[in-house]
Amino acid sequence: MDNRVYIFDTTLRDGEQVPGCQLNTIEKIEVARVLEQLGVDVIEAGFPISSPGDFKSVVEISKAVTWPTICALTRAVEKDIEVAAESLKFAKRGRIHTGIGTSPYHIVSKLNSNPEEILDRAIRAVKYAKRFVEDVEFYAEDAGRSDNVYLARVVEAVIKAGATVVNIPDTTGYCLPSDFGEKIKFLMENVPNIHKAIISTHCHNDLGMATANTVAGVMNGARQVEVTINGIGERAGNTSLEEVVMILRSHKELDLHTNINTKNIYKTSKLVSSLMNMPVQPNKAIVGRNAFAHSSGIHQDGVLKNRENYEIIDPVEVGINESSIVLTARSGRAALNHHLEMLGVKLEKEKLDEVYQEFLLMADKKKDIKEDDLLVLVGERGYHERRIKLDFLQVVTGKNLVPMATLRLDIAGEKFTATEFGNGPVDAAIKAVKSIIHRKVTLQEFLIQAINKGSDDVGKVHMQVDFDGNIFNGFGANTDIITASVEAFIDAINKIGNSEKASDVKK
Repeated sequence: MDNRVYIFDTTLRDGEQVPGCQLNTIEKIEVARVLEQLGVDVIEAGFPISSPGDFKSVVEISKAVTWPTICALTRAVEKDIEVAAESLKFAKRGRIHTGIGTSPYHIVSKLNSNPEEILDRAIRAVKYAKRFVEDVEFYAEDAGRSDNVYLARVVEAVIKAGATVVNIPDTTGYCLPSDFGEKIKFLMENVPNIHKAIISTHCHNDLGMATANTVAGVMNGARQVEVTINGIGERAGNTSLEEVVMILRSHKELDLHTNINTKNIYKTSKLVSSLMNMPVQPNKAIVGRNAFAHSSGIHQDGVLKNRENYEIIDPVEVGINESSIVLTARSGRAALNHHLEMLGVKLEKEKLDEVYQEFLLMADKKKDIKEDDLLVLVGERGYHERRIKLDFLQVVTGKNLVPMATLRLDIAGEKFTATEFGNGPVDAAIKAVKSIIHRKVTLQEFLIQAINKGSDDVGKVHMQVDFDGNIFNGFGANTDIITASVEAFIDAINKIGNSEKASDVKK
């Protein structure tokens, strides 16, 4: 059996069904292009008959990407299939994904039908789709709760009718991994023409088992997995692309591989999260903020000695620069010393022991321990002297006005002024700083947090920037959030240039 597992991404169809996560056509094209760079084999671009917007998106995505197969979803209805075929006319490789429910629930209470009529409708839908495209995928909706013997009859019939892929969805997320694996195994062993099609899985996460069920399906013969970025999707979501890909990559004994460029996983995750306005939970496997973060002293010491003590995946493999050692009251001496050495501060063992006791007292009082806190702790306040300071800032913004920022920086005693326009006041101000500072930096993260409550509140801003493959964090606090943002950006820039001369920093 082929050991290649095909990745069918349905972020733009099933993923977009999440309330509040709808994308316009331009945004869908942006996601589709990133999915192409990621290396997905199939992009399910939409449900064309559902709305003019979905139809247009399938058309435009078909034009925008080259390598992946573009798939359009339909019901087992001729009009659906005709509209899908029309939407795929520009696709270099087009696929129609049609199907019908096969469980007793769907056959009786949803479709008010019977098993023989459903079998006939399934065959007719595949044959009709085959008139328009060679690549036809059939889905047996709610296959997870379907009788295996009846399901095998349906699968055999639709393959005979011309289906090239047969999708076995756990539509309600009900199956246990052992049951789902057995279902795929039963089909592989009891459908005579099964070798003429690829068997696919499409698992939902209602009971938190989508990824486990998908992997069980693959281990028993499925060779296509239907997944979404970050596991987004209807109700509790779908199988996460990143989880399945990294499971197969980590477990070499399975001898299964995908075409995914794993180093693009993290940036794809962030793009989808941003465009769909759906934050990734911090403890999400692979792409969560804490997936490679260590705060326990025992774990930190182990990771610093050998990453593989507590990490089975190198974060670089998924596009994250490095693991993070987070300082908390549970951190040990090794973690504290690691952070101090990163700041250029080296302490003898006795001094480190003294500072560590003071650190624990501070960590009990403060939730987050920052670099400046450590420098104060070791009496090195002057070490991190800011060479670049904000001397003046003026912002013009408002309705019907293009935001403009004028600022003046003090760089080692010399003054530099710049004016820039932007998409907003913060964007304009950051662009003004960049026009003065000779640094090509990329903003990775921008977080704003209120410290107290009320309109006169102090806003705390955290910025994370990438410079030459290294991550630097900046912090700022002010009642004016624009000023706080600029201060945070400058703080990060100062850390980049900490060991350089001022004359090298300015243009």
